[in-house]
Amino acid sequence: MSAHDDATTPTSPPLLSQCLVAELCATFALVFIGTGAMVVNDITAGEVTHVGIALTFGLTVLAMIYAFGDVSGCHINPAVTLGFWAAGRFDGRRVLGYIFMQCMGALAASGAIRVLFPLNETLGGTLPRGSDFQSFVLECILTLLLMLVILSVSFGAKEKGLLAGVAIGAVITFESLFGGPVSGASMNPARSLGPALVAGDLHHLWLYLIAPTLGALLAVPLYWVIHRNGTKE
Repeated sequence: MSAHDDATTPTSPPLLSQCLVAELCATFALVFIGTGAMVVNDITAGEVTHVGIALTFGLTVLAMIYAFGDVSGCHINPAVTLGFWAAGRFDGRRVLGYIFMQCMGALAASGAIRVLFPLNETLGGTLPRGSDFQSFVLECILTLLLMLVILSVSFGAKEKGLLAGVAIGAVITFESLFGGPVSGASMNPARSLGPALVAGDLHHLWLYLIAPTLGALLAVPLYWVIHRNGTKE
């Protein structure tokens, strides 16, 4: 099959370049809209509200799954990409490319937020309200539950379809509702990396890189135990 046929045949799989751009755009949207809602909430004395912020993150993920799920799988999260790889659903040769583009999307989004709101100090970054240990454990558990749901409703390494979008968006919303005031409810290393690097506050970044990744990886054996006799391809 020629390159032209591969690009134009409706049944052909998306090119790697298309997948990478989709991950870049989807992660940009998540970080720009989600952290943007947090910044606007700060400068308007709470007009968006905590509930509004949680809904913003959840609905953005829902929309991105509908938009890009059939292309890249709409991981928009390095921890999710690693989770799919650990579950044997994702080609290891694509892992670094996906993670790189997710991080670039997050950094671009935080850069745009900095341009729009130059006086804001945190840019919607994730910071622990209590101890680092408390936030580490919370982020690990939140991401474990998120990854468990993703593995259960996705097909192969793709989050797509009505069920996946609603289920994953709902999990992100309700986890943000109660976890946000404590740890920031990141559940996503890229989402925390962008604001931290652009704002120049790296004190707690390690927590938000390691805990979600650990949680996503721990979800894989738990999924296998629960769905021992079933697979999704």
